Amino acid sequence: MKSLSLRTGLLILLACGVMAVGSASAVAQDAAATYKGKCAMCHGADGKGSPTGLKMGAHDFTSDEVQKQADLQLSVIIAKGKGKMPAYEGKLKDTEIKDLVAYIRGLAKK
Repeated sequence: MKSLSLRTGLLILLACGVMAVGSASAVAQDAAATYKGKCAMCHGADGKGSPTGLKMGAHDFTSDEVQKQADLQLSVIIAKGKGKMPAYEGKLKDTEIKDLVAYIRGLAKK
C-alpha cells in the first residue's frame, strides 16, 4: 500500500512538471507574439533596434544599459512609456508586461 502511494505521488509530481514546462513554453510564445506586435517595429526582431527605431531613439535591448536595469524599471517604462515610446498600461496586462521583461532579458542571451 505504501509503495502504491509513493508511485501515485511520483506520478502526480511528474504530471505537474510536464504541465509547468508546457505552460512556460506557452508564456514564452505569448511574450514573443506580444513583442513582435508591439515592440519589434522599433526595437527590431532581435532587440538591437531597427534602422527606423534607431532614428527614433529606440534602445538596444541587448545593451548593458538596458540589461542592467531592474525588472521593475523596465516594467514601468513599458507601462508608462518613455520619450517617444508609447505607454502600454491599460493595453497590456501586468502579467504580459512581466513576460515582456523576461523576453527582453532573453534577447541579450541570443
